[in-house]
Amino acid sequence: MRGKILIAKPGLDGHDRGAKYIARCLRDDGFEVVYTGIRRTPEEIVSSAIQEDVDVIGLSILSGAHLEIFAEIFRLLKERGAGDIAVVGGGIIPEPDIITLRAAGVRAIFTPGSSLEEMLVLFRELAGETRRQRGLITS
Repeated sequence: MRGKILIAKPGLDGHDRGAKYIARCLRDDGFEVVYTGIRRTPEEIVSSAIQEDVDVIGLSILSGAHLEIFAEIFRLLKERGAGDIAVVGGGIIPEPDIITLRAAGVRAIFTPGSSLEEMLVLFRELAGETRRQRGLITS
């Protein structure tokens, strides 16, 4: 197993085709994937991530509430001692907001048309990084 990924759809956005596609691709690539479903709160996402002991959280957002949602997820992860979990985002996010999110700690943002192979490579790297930090792998 390459690692464990949580894919979530926060906020009121009900469009989950892309999130389900990415979840399947990650699973096909050897990851264990937890898909939370649509309309999850930051609290639900962080609680699930901690309970499932995931290496990376992938958030798919199309609703425009990305700045607030990511900020709340980072706050909750830190508050609950899970700041080592990498966070990645995807969806319809304007370039100025991508810069803001990256500065806040989001490891990557994938917008429509992003390369699937680039996404898989990044998830592999981030899961490995988290697992090394936790002492689960040594190389």
